[in-house]
Amino acid sequence: MLFEAKNIVKRYAGHTALDGVSISIPEQSIFGLLGPNGAGKTTLIRIINQIIGPDEGELFFDGRNIQTSDIYQIGYLPEERGLYKKMKVGEQAIYLAQLKGLSRADAIRELKVWFEKFDIGSWWNKKVEELSKGMQQKIQFIITIIHKPKLLIFDEPFSGFDPINVQLLKKEILNFKNQGASIIFSTHNMASVEEICDHISLIDQAKTILEGEVSSIKNKFKANIYEVEWLGQLDQMKVKLPSYLSILDNGNSNGSNKTKFQIGEGSKPNDLMKFLMDDFDVLGLKEILPSMDEIFIQSVNATSK
Repeated sequence: MLFEAKNIVKRYAGHTALDGVSISIPEQSIFGLLGPNGAGKTTLIRIINQIIGPDEGELFFDGRNIQTSDIYQIGYLPEERGLYKKMKVGEQAIYLAQLKGLSRADAIRELKVWFEKFDIGSWWNKKVEELSKGMQQKIQFIITIIHKPKLLIFDEPFSGFDPINVQLLKKEILNFKNQGASIIFSTHNMASVEEICDHISLIDQAKTILEGEVSSIKNKFKANIYEVEWLGQLDQMKVKLPSYLSILDNGNSNGSNKTKFQIGEGSKPNDLMKFLMDDFDVLGLKEILPSMDEIFIQSVNATSK
């Protein structure tokens, strides 16, 4: 594991922000850190960045107890962005890159590469206040990754971006993973989680309530729902259903029908196919797994009861 946090506890006056939270970030992976507002995600991110310390628990980086110098191996893009409005973009980017350990010459060289990649070379001598919010976020993204850290932390990195720039950043995030980096990805956008995350940890009310590989979690929450595509008229589906089947949704697309069935416990997809093929021309069958949105809502609601 590149990074581990074990049994982290953080208390403030009259409030426990984290209560025994543990996470493990595998090397070369994207880890989704999820949770509703106020769950404790930002506190955990600040502890990882050594902005604040835990009251209890241990942090490990690269197989050993984390050290102050490890901060140079971490890149952090916070949800609340902040650049010096009156400074010129290039001047500020060089200054912040030097704070991350780059020499001035290396900073200029690396920044020029990224400015060209993002097609923003013309912004170099503009003041930050002249840029749109999206443009400023591009600059902060570059500053976050410029020192090629082993661990990248992105807190709502796509906030304020149009779809084209969202795809641009997703592509770069996946490139970092393929080049060996590990990434903590904190967001409320569950579609992005499904698209790029390998593992997730869901925190609610200061505790971890769900964790694991995304594919395994989706399988854990599946409800034996299958979508069948078949030829025929909708009124044909009024045939008497066996007790182990129920219809959840019936739709029509390009002359064929798509019907979602739920199969009762003890029955199999083969039973559904056998029932249908007696009376219908079946074109295809696929299992419908729950979305991460549905899993998020179901898990959080369960802890609030």
